[in-house]
Amino acid sequence: MPSGQENETTFVYKKDAPGVPRKLAEGVFSRVFFGERVMLSIVTIAPHTEAPIHSHPNEQWGYLLEGEWERIQGGKSERCTPGDFWHTPGGVEHGGRTSEKGAVVLDIFSPPRDDYKTSNLSD
Repeated sequence: MPSGQENETTFVYKKDAPGVPRKLAEGVFSRVFFGERVMLSIVTIAPHTEAPIHSHPNEQWGYLLEGEWERIQGGKSERCTPGDFWHTPGGVEHGGRTSEKGAVVLDIFSPPRDDYKTSNLSD
């Protein structure tokens, strides 16, 4: 079973489930959960934080759970509020920034990102 899973019988994860903790950028932290063909990442972004423009080969969907988020993708910018979601094909540059509220985002990747399978946080 991939790292970040409780055990083979776990099928419900409570909101405080640790997953695989990762720091994605300054002020941007995630908890990652793996399936066979899909990966979920709960991303917490501090207020007034920029998530750097980047790309990866994995397809990605995002859903804004809390806060405010300015999504930047393919050179365009769009303000997002809770309930808004977006799609990013593999290889497309994207990033964003938060306001004074910060944000919590659910990211869904397919296939799962191999580079997220282990924590990059020191104990």
